[in-house]
Amino acid sequence: MDYTDLRVLTLPPGGREEFATGGLEMLVVPLSGSCVVNDVELTGRDSVFTGLTDFCYLPRDSVATVTSAAGGRFALAGAPARRRLPARYGPAEAIPVELRGAGSCSRQVNNIATAESFECDRLMVVEVLTPAGNWSSYPPHKHDEQSEHESQLEEIYYFEVARGGMGYQRVYASSPDRPIDVFAEVRTGDVIAVPFGWHGPSMAAPGYDLYYLNVMAGPGPERAWRFRDDPAHAWIRDTWTDQPIDPRLPMYGRPS
Repeated sequence: MDYTDLRVLTLPPGGREEFATGGLEMLVVPLSGSCVVNDVELTGRDSVFTGLTDFCYLPRDSVATVTSAAGGRFALAGAPARRRLPARYGPAEAIPVELRGAGSCSRQVNNIATAESFECDRLMVVEVLTPAGNWSSYPPHKHDEQSEHESQLEEIYYFEVARGGMGYQRVYASSPDRPIDVFAEVRTGDVIAVPFGWHGPSMAAPGYDLYYLNVMAGPGPERAWRFRDDPAHAWIRDTWTDQPIDPRLPMYGRPS
C-alpha cells in the first residue's frame, strides 16, 4: 500500500506510547476508551457500537505521545502528506452521520474526515455500521475515474464485530495482469487492504452488527471520494426506491 496506513494502538491502564508521524498525516480515532494525545484530551467511547467519538489530527513530521488512564484501543489512520497542516481537534458532535441504501442494504456512515467534513491533505476516514443481516459496500464498486484501469484510490478496511461474531468481505478485479479474488471471514481486529479493484459486499451475519473503519487516499491532486459501481450489479440501486431504511438505523447519532 503506497498511500494508506493503519495501526491500532492498544494501551493498558496507565499506558503510554510515543511515536513519530514521519511523512504521514494521521488521525487518532478512539475505538474503545479515552486518551490524551499530546495536550489534547479525547473523551472517546465505550466501543464502536455505542457512539460517535472525538478525534485528533496529527501533521506530518511531528512527534505524538498517547496516554490512557484506563486503557483502550486507538486507530492511527494515515496517508503520506504533501502539506504540513496544523494539529487539530475534531469534536464528535461535528461528525456528519449519513444513512445509505435501503432495506437489507441499509447502513450508517460516520463521515469523520471527508473533503466536506474535515480538512486533510490526502487522508479520508469514515466509519460504517451495518446492522446484523444487512449488506454494505454494495453494489460492489471501486474508487477511480471513468476508466478500466486499476483503482485510483487505495482503501483499508478495519473490522469489529459485535458479540464476538463474524462478517464477510469480498474484493475482486477482472484485470488479467493483476488478478485478485478474495472472499474472507472477518472478525474484530481483522484488516483487509484494497490496493485496487472492485470491493463489496461487506456482509453482517445475522445476529452480529458489523463495524468497519475505512481509510482511503490516493495519488491524485484532488481529495475526492470517487466511486463507480460494477456494471454487472449497478441495477441494484434502483431496487431501493420503494424500500424504507432499516428502522434499526441510526444506531446512534443524528443523520445530517
